[in-house]
Parts: sequence; C-alpha cells; structure tokens
Amino acid sequence: MSTHVPQTDPKAGYLDHQAEIDTAIHRTLESGWYILGAEVDAFEQAFSTYIGCRHAIGVGNGTDALELALRACDVGVGDLVFTVSHTAVATVAATELVGATPVLVDIDPLTYTMDPNSLEAALSCSLEGAPKAIIPVHLYGHPANMTAILDLARRHNLYVIEDCAQSHGAVLDDRITGAWGDIAAFSFYPTKNLSALGDGGMVVTDDPSLADSVRSLQQYGWRERYVSELPGGNSRLDELQAAILRVKLTYLEAENTRRRKLAQMYTMYLADTSLILPASGPNVTHVYHQYTICLPQRDALRSHLKQAEIGTLIHYPIPIHLQPAYQDRLTQVVPLPHTERISQQILSLPMFPQMTEAQVQRVCQAINHFFRQ
Repeated sequence: MSTHVPQTDPKAGYLDHQAEIDTAIHRTLESGWYILGAEVDAFEQAFSTYIGCRHAIGVGNGTDALELALRACDVGVGDLVFTVSHTAVATVAATELVGATPVLVDIDPLTYTMDPNSLEAALSCSLEGAPKAIIPVHLYGHPANMTAILDLARRHNLYVIEDCAQSHGAVLDDRITGAWGDIAAFSFYPTKNLSALGDGGMVVTDDPSLADSVRSLQQYGWRERYVSELPGGNSRLDELQAAILRVKLTYLEAENTRRRKLAQMYTMYLADTSLILPASGPNVTHVYHQYTICLPQRDALRSHLKQAEIGTLIHYPIPIHLQPAYQDRLTQVVPLPHTERISQQILSLPMFPQMTEAQVQRVCQAINHFFRQ
C-alpha cells in the first residue's frame, strides 16, 4: 500500500461525491442542452445566494472572470490597477489583457495579503495614468484587509475587484469574501475549495449594471442573440461543470470545516518547531485553500519531504515582478521586501478535505524529524 501523501488530490473530491456527481452528469447529458442552460442557471442562483450577492455569472475560468470584471468596470488603456506581486500570474495577466497597467504593492508579512499601508503609499505617488481599480487577492484562503482597502478605494474613487480564486467561503467581520467589493471573481479550477472537474469561473456583484455588462461581454457583446452591441468575447461556464459544481457547493461548508480541522492539527503538531505557521487575523474565518508555512531552509525541508514521499508546492516561487515575462516592465513605485522574502521561504503542505488525520501526523512527523537532524 502506497504511503505517498499528495499535496492535493482532486480525484479524492470526485470519489467522495461520485454517485451524486455521476447522476448530475448523466442528467445533463440526457437533457440534450449543453451550453448556458438549466444547470448554469441553477448554479448561478445557488452561488449568488451563498455569497449573498444579487448576481452571479458563470464564465469559462478564473482569469476570464477577472478580465470580464475589469471590462465591466470600464478599466482599459491608460488606467492603473493596484494589486500584489505575490499572487498567481492570472491577476496581472487579466489586468494586461484589458490594456490597463498593473501597479504592484507589498503584502502583509503575516497574512500574505495586500498591505493597506503599501497600497496607500502607492496611491500617493505621482504616476502616469489614471488610477481606476484595486484588486485585493484573498490568498491561501485568508481574506485581505477589506475594511482598510475599501476606505482607501472610497477616498480615491476606485473600483474594488476581489480576486476570490482561493477564498470560497472565507469570512471577514461576518461578511463572506466576494460580497465586499464592487465586483468579484472566482475560479473553480480542480484544486480549489469549490472545484470543477475541468475549468470554470464566476463573477458576482450586487450592481445590476455591472452584471448586465458581464453577461453581454461574456458572449460577443450580445443582449439580443446574434446582435453585438459592443465588442465581446466567448467565456461560458459549461453545463456539465455547472451540474458538478451544484453538487459540490452543498458540501463546501463541511469541507471548509474539515480543512480548518486539518489546519488545527498541523498547528498543534508543529508548534514546537521554528516554522512560521499560517496566521489568522481577528474576526476571520480562514478556509485554508493552502496550509502554507515559512522557513529560511525551505528548499532543504522540501527535499526532505520529497524523500519521505510527501508532496509539497510553492505558491508562488517567483513574484510576478521578477518573472521573465514581467521583469523590469511592471509599474513598481513602492518597495516589495515582504513579497521578495516570502517567495524564498514559503512552502504549501498537503491540504485537501479528504486528507486523513494519519496523513497529517505523518507529514508532521517527517517535519519534526527534519528539525531534530
């Protein structure tokens, strides 16, 4: 019997709900309707209710969700979008896809989310272009400091577009992520807390005009079929994925609770090490998309765990402003010391809701053995 512990396991999520997912897939195949039908409608309604927003629009993937949210806010050429460098490349890629200029700010050294002080410093700089939007990223399942970020946005008359790709169900001050900003983008990539068996994304908003714009932009600028009122594209959530996500949404809260239980175990078993363990701010419900530790000897520990057949990942090894495609090209007006240090020290341990307590113990035993050497 294999003792390998994977860093994540999308197949386990399927097997956990196989009967219901297979039924949903069969129902969709039998319906004969495969694009923008009853399954997408039902999932959009269920997800908007879950988030507490009036509108949810299913799209092709999380990057498309960000791009469409930006376009709906009329962000384009000459506009400045403030975001972080410690994030998936999609956050910056979507900004450049609409022709806007990303302005990168630093992260909080404990939560790894946008530092409002760094954001404020960047907003006070003289920049070429018009400040238009802020994209805070709720990284690893921990919400960004939305109270401070929204205060700055109001003072500077900026849109707030939440990047919720890693925060399905996370809560700050009794408000779920996705319900804070003007508009929000979600990803349903197979490793997410709420995951498809393929790709998918969602845009949510309370603003009917923004929702109307996203629905038009996602399908060739149509309001009436085959009549393009504005230049749009093609980004539609698949009926099969919507059917699968309807099933999985009913288990999201229970699986997030399980993630928190696993995180508590990690924290307990690793308390006596010199690791910097994940922090959780006040009035936060963390959903632990990742359990990310921090240590200077990251690479040595990762090699040790690999030898013990324990999977790890680095989210993310190179800040966007230092990557080959972006180096010396992105707008950086404030220093990013925490971003650059963290990228050299972070490591994501195995984390998925089907993980057993015995697997957590095995990971922690291997880590404790590393520190005893």
